Amino acid sequence: MTAFSAATLYPAELLELMESGKGIRVIDVRTPGEFDTVHIPGAYNVPLDLLREHRDEFCAHLDEDVVLMCRSGRRAVQAEEDLRAAGLINVHLLDGGMLGWEGEGLPVNRGASRWDLERQVRLVAGSIVFGSVLASVAVPKLKWLAAGIGGGLTFAALSNTCAMGMVLSKLPYNRSASCDAQSVVARLVAAKTVSAERN
Repeated sequence: MTAFSAATLYPAELLELMESGKGIRVIDVRTPGEFDTVHIPGAYNVPLDLLREHRDEFCAHLDEDVVLMCRSGRRAVQAEEDLRAAGLINVHLLDGGMLGWEGEGLPVNRGASRWDLERQVRLVAGSIVFGSVLASVAVPKLKWLAAGIGGGLTFAALSNTCAMGMVLSKLPYNRSASCDAQSVVARLVAAKTVSAERN
């Protein structure tokens, strides 16, 4: 049963619902590295690619309200589309994502500092474009590499997807924390059991 009907929640609203003890599961779809750097206390880390790969398994254990979040909201929107397509209707989004939550000074758990995925994409894409333009003085055909990256970034913006981000998310730097479907499902089941015992 849905405890609230808003498709999007503001950070303060989510905090109030979490503190009220209502059955809410906050699912953070950022990479494990981003999650380890900073996350909302009590959130479950289910990276977007893992969520997509094990969508039906997760949906079977998400009978309470689910609030999806990422850094700023883009990946959470993709996760919402995937879960709704699988028939999950109790899905909501955190407005502004982790940036919005931190911007309001709400409680967080902090770990080792790492670059978020969007910053990594900007670094890699910018470096490739800059390097290929400089190198095109000696090898003129390298300018097409810069054009390809520019076209890829344009497509990423129009389609709200990012192939480079998906590739970077699989690097060891972003995968250092353990996050697998079985452990997340086990935590969801345990939380459901505790919640049922309280009621």
